[in-house]
Amino acid sequence: MIENLDTLIIFQIWMFPINATLFYTWIVMALLAGGSWLITRRLKTGLYVSRWQTALEMIVMGVRKQIYEVSNDNPAKYLPIIGTFFLFIGLSNLLTIIPIFKAPTSSLSTTAAFALCVFLAMPFYGIRNAGFIGYLKKYIDPTPIMLPMNILSDFSSMFSLAFRLYGNVLSGAIIGSVLITLAPFLLPLPMQILGLLTGTIQAYIFALLAIVYISAVSPETKYIDKFQNDKYIN
Repeated sequence: MIENLDTLIIFQIWMFPINATLFYTWIVMALLAGGSWLITRRLKTGLYVSRWQTALEMIVMGVRKQIYEVSNDNPAKYLPIIGTFFLFIGLSNLLTIIPIFKAPTSSLSTTAAFALCVFLAMPFYGIRNAGFIGYLKKYIDPTPIMLPMNILSDFSSMFSLAFRLYGNVLSGAIIGSVLITLAPFLLPLPMQILGLLTGTIQAYIFALLAIVYISAVSPETKYIDKFQNDKYIN
């Protein structure tokens, strides 16, 4: 049975009830913050570094590369928000291999909050890249007749992000529960492996779409990332 995490109360802090969505979100946040602190407290720049530092560097460089390929802009500007989306969603879905853990991304409240962050980031980065007037010009491109449609497009992007992630994660949980109920001794391991794969894919898709929406208005001057060229092209 798939429970509604928003209505499932775990405990109360004074008069404030803490539902399952908040509870599992805090767990993911604590793991990300604690893991980041443990890995980065003794960073090294030599040839011999820890396996955890190597893994973290691979993730950061991978996200940075993807941002640059999609936006053709300085990836350092978008790395904090896109990296946070990818790590949070990915870890949330990967932790579902633990039977008692429920992914907070299976709650519409969580996915709607992420979509709202993207919606607010669109004008923030757009104005930062092209200026206030330059950002507003996108709504009358290619013709002023498109103004209502371009405004509607921004709102529809927010709703599509929220419901796409929510529907994919929730549907995966429902299908997994049904299959495990039908064949409890044969399917748990394959479903866990499938969950690891789909969790990573969902994090990648959301982060990719967020890059597309946030970097829609790019600077007029073309950015050449020498770091990317040295590491990945040459």
